[in-house]
Amino acid sequence: MDGILPVYKETGMTSHDVVFKLRKILHMKKIGHAGTLDPSVDGVLPVALGKATKTIEFLQESGKIYTGEVTFGFATTTEDLDGEVVESQPLTRPFTDEEIADAMAKLTGDIIQIPPMFSAVKVNGKRLYEYARAGETVERPERHATIYRFERTSDTTFDAENGTQKFTFVAEVSKGTYIRTLAVDLGKTLGVPAVMSQLTRQKAGGYDLSQAHSLADIQAMMDETGNVDAWLQPLGSAVAHYPHVAITDEQWAKVKNGIGLPKDVHEPIDEKIVITHDGDVKSVFEWREDKGQYRPFRTFSIE
Repeated sequence: MDGILPVYKETGMTSHDVVFKLRKILHMKKIGHAGTLDPSVDGVLPVALGKATKTIEFLQESGKIYTGEVTFGFATTTEDLDGEVVESQPLTRPFTDEEIADAMAKLTGDIIQIPPMFSAVKVNGKRLYEYARAGETVERPERHATIYRFERTSDTTFDAENGTQKFTFVAEVSKGTYIRTLAVDLGKTLGVPAVMSQLTRQKAGGYDLSQAHSLADIQAMMDETGNVDAWLQPLGSAVAHYPHVAITDEQWAKVKNGIGLPKDVHEPIDEKIVITHDGDVKSVFEWREDKGQYRPFRTFSIE
């Protein structure tokens, strides 16, 4: 089985758990996921099978869409409900819709984020969550992110007794964006502590929730048919965002032996292009100014 299998990851398991279980269900080892989801987050997890594992880096390039909930009034160590409360500032009044909309607008566009201590970012060879679990803090690197859309999607709910206010949102973001931090930064913009109280990834790698299948459904399909071919997305779908260039038999004979392509196959206005032959995606080439030609970047097949 070679292709992309969009999986619905349920809450309570890690992305690694999904891959571990899939290896047993599908009876194959060559499996990898594109884009880690925290255990408390559910949603789309693109999983690459077989030869498609070479496309993982491209799957991770695409933006993502999330829906979730933010709560004002307290903050936690993990920036979500899994952590311990480290700050509490009960609200005496709810923020107006206009105040929230203005604050969300300020976090739209190109922004800089500081990754949470409970994250997989590496500093000096160790992941931040390893420092956090040991009770240590380190200087965290700035991360650039682009927020294409960040909007409230429900009425707000104000709990006067506990001094909290919550509402749901949709966020369309670039790779590398921390939604937990986005929720916390929204609170900071309004001058109050905040947490991301729920999150679902609706789209990743170009695949949305309607295309994703649960582990239980995948197991059932394997029991019934012995494969999941009907649910596999083609390898080429992982690089659909690049220009596709069809080459001739003569060009293919050279390309599969590692020879580059001149710029007349595609004006070098794009950094990368996808090479196809006889309708099949074969490789990704990148423009090399120093060579004056497109050179192989990632090869999927030479057959």
